[in-house]
Amino acid sequence: MRTIAGIDALDRALRRPIVTIGNFDGVHLGHRAILKTVVERAQDLRGEAVVYTFEPHPRKVLHPETAPRLLTTLDQKIELMEQAGVDAVIVEPFTLEFARTEAEDFIRRRLHAALRPVEVYVGYDFHFGRDRVGSMRLLTELGPRLGFSVTIIPEVTVDGSDVNSTRIRQLLADGEPERAARMLGRPFTVRGRVVRGDERGRTLGFPTANLDPENEVLPAPGVYAGHLRLLDDGDPPRGSLLPAVTNVGRRPTFGGDAIRAEAHVIDWQGDLYGRRIEVSFALRLRGERKFEDVEALRRQIGADVGDARRRLEAS
Repeated sequence: MRTIAGIDALDRALRRPIVTIGNFDGVHLGHRAILKTVVERAQDLRGEAVVYTFEPHPRKVLHPETAPRLLTTLDQKIELMEQAGVDAVIVEPFTLEFARTEAEDFIRRRLHAALRPVEVYVGYDFHFGRDRVGSMRLLTELGPRLGFSVTIIPEVTVDGSDVNSTRIRQLLADGEPERAARMLGRPFTVRGRVVRGDERGRTLGFPTANLDPENEVLPAPGVYAGHLRLLDDGDPPRGSLLPAVTNVGRRPTFGGDAIRAEAHVIDWQGDLYGRRIEVSFALRLRGERKFEDVEALRRQIGADVGDARRRLEAS
C-alpha cells in the first residue's frame, strides 16, 4: 500500500481510482463497511482503492478547545486501512489555508482534477469544504457532471446504536471495552514506548511495562485483560503477542495522582524497557480500588492475573 503525503505529492496518476473521503478515526465497523465496498469495487473495475484523509483532525486546527480525543494514531489508522485491502492512502495536511477551500472548489480541484475518480463513496454524515457547508446534495449532483458516480453508505448499527467514534469514546470512558470492541470490530488498543517507573510491580512479584501512550484515549480506570504486542525488533521479536493484564489509573494505594497504564505479561519474565508496544483492552476485570495495605493489593493482583488468564483462554 502506498501512503502519500497530500495530493500535491502524487507522483503518478492513480489507476481507475475508487475513492472514499473522511477522517476515519478508529476505523470502526462503519468505516470498514465503506472500505470493504471501495476495495471490492476497485477489484471489480481493476482499479485502485484509495482513501483520502486528513491530518491533523480538522477540529484540532479549527476548534482545538472542542476537538475530540482520537481513538487511533495515524500509524494505527494507516495499518488498519492496509489490512482492509486499500491500495493507497492520501494523507492531506489540514491547515487553516486548506480549511478555506470552498466546497465546490474542493470537488472540482481536489477531488476531480487531482484524483480523477471513477466512483466516490462517503459516509452518511460526510461534510466538506469551508465551514463544512459542502452537502451530499452538492456532491451527488456535481460528481456525475464531472464524470464520477457518488454513493452514500448508510450508517451501521450495533446493539441498537449507530456506530460512530463519539459513541466508542463514551463506551471506553464508561469502562465498557467489550461493547466498544463490538463497534470497532476488534479490541481497543493503545500504543507507546515502555518507560521506567518506580518498579513497585516488580517488588510485588508482578513486574509491569509502564506505557508512555501515543494514543489520546485511555479506557476508564480499572484492570483489563488483553494482549501486549511488540512493535519493534528485539527479544521477544516484532509481532509477538503475549497475554497481559493491564491497570489503568492513579494507583490510590500508593497515593498516586497521575493516570498511568501499566501491563503485566502473564507467565513471562523479561525486560521490555525502551520497546514500542501495543496493548489491547479486551475485557474489564474490575474497577480501580484503594487497598488497606500492600499485601491486600498483592493478593488482588494475583487474583486478577488468574482471572485474566482464564478469561483470555476461554475467549
